[in-house]
Amino acid sequence: MISLDDISVSYGNVSVLDSISASVEEGTFVGLIGPNGAGKTTLLRVLNGAIEPDAGTVSIDDQSIRGLSAKAVSQLVATVPQDTTVAFPFPVREVVAMGRNPYKTRFDRRTEDDATAVSRALSRTQTTEFADRTVDELSGGERQRVILARALAQETPVLLLDEPTASLDINHQVRTLELVSGLVEEGKTAVAAIHDLNLAAHYCDELLLLSDGQVLAAGPPEDVLTEDALAAAFDTRAVVARHPVTHSVYVTALPEMGTEQDAHVHVIGGGGTSSRLQYLLSAAGYKVTVGALNEGDSDLETARLLGLEAVVEEPFAPLSADTVAAARTLVHEADVTVFADVEIGIGNRAILDLAGEATRLLIVEERPFEARNYAGSEAVMAYRDLCSQGTVIDPGDVLRAVDTLTATTSTSPEP
Repeated sequence: MISLDDISVSYGNVSVLDSISASVEEGTFVGLIGPNGAGKTTLLRVLNGAIEPDAGTVSIDDQSIRGLSAKAVSQLVATVPQDTTVAFPFPVREVVAMGRNPYKTRFDRRTEDDATAVSRALSRTQTTEFADRTVDELSGGERQRVILARALAQETPVLLLDEPTASLDINHQVRTLELVSGLVEEGKTAVAAIHDLNLAAHYCDELLLLSDGQVLAAGPPEDVLTEDALAAAFDTRAVVARHPVTHSVYVTALPEMGTEQDAHVHVIGGGGTSSRLQYLLSAAGYKVTVGALNEGDSDLETARLLGLEAVVEEPFAPLSADTVAAARTLVHEADVTVFADVEIGIGNRAILDLAGEATRLLIVEERPFEARNYAGSEAVMAYRDLCSQGTVIDPGDVLRAVDTLTATTSTSPEP
């Protein structure tokens, strides 16, 4: 569908893209990622014909775009730019209808097919309610959805998006990328520059990691978003794991740590709910212990991969008294205990009591407890007691919260 062959672009003496070669298959969603200045926007502008490269060729549907007119390229590629400013206060419906211009001569009137395309684009972007308002009356996020609608009304096989979620709240970020994913499932090919690595990992079929105008890595998210590649591209430390709910690759940037931490953090989880926490805390330099976990649990596999001490029970067996006692020792020794968003059943009900013995307790909550409780009303009461004893936090706040508690521990006077 799209072929980039040895593309180079310079602005004056500054090289922006240096011998970029890549291909995008039809019906795939490709994310362009990389630090600011890596060349993502320039590459999109090469793809839509706005910039003619100094060297190399761009082909779409087996035809080079170099010799095509702007109108012909616009029938192949629609673009949602990062700057969604519209120069004049046109009604929203008129802005969206501009997406039909590549199919018109100067004096052509709009047809019923044009009206249908515009209505469909407004509906898919949930902007129909704005159709009769002028575009300058809209918020930045609303205006961005209108510009996306204009691109959809263009009805091209290829959709290019430059930071399509930049002005949107999290709800509309997800809706926008869900919409693009749906279009891809219907056969459209999408290429988007995406700043948020975790959104890119979740929604994109392939990623192209740019750094200093070159392709540093390309392929499925799990192959591109590696700790070594991210360190090379962004010059930062990061932990890469699997999200416990979506199972997508999940990236967490870490602060620079000068030395290993003296503090001990015990993590209670199961069923994959603590794998990312283990990566995060161990990479931050903490001594991390884990358990109790049944043999075969994915959290236990993560602990062994990281070389962490873990309390282990037989596969599929309820936690025995000896296993609970071994885990209790680690909880008592720990400076902080982190209780993951784990499902509770009869077999692991005892971990609620274990967490209740922690000196300092952080409770990571992604789902309501009622949605993951299979141990009855007594477990509900126990969990409520934990919440009153400890601090309930979001997954993204774990490292900050642990840092805060361990700093308090280290500065507390001896009893």
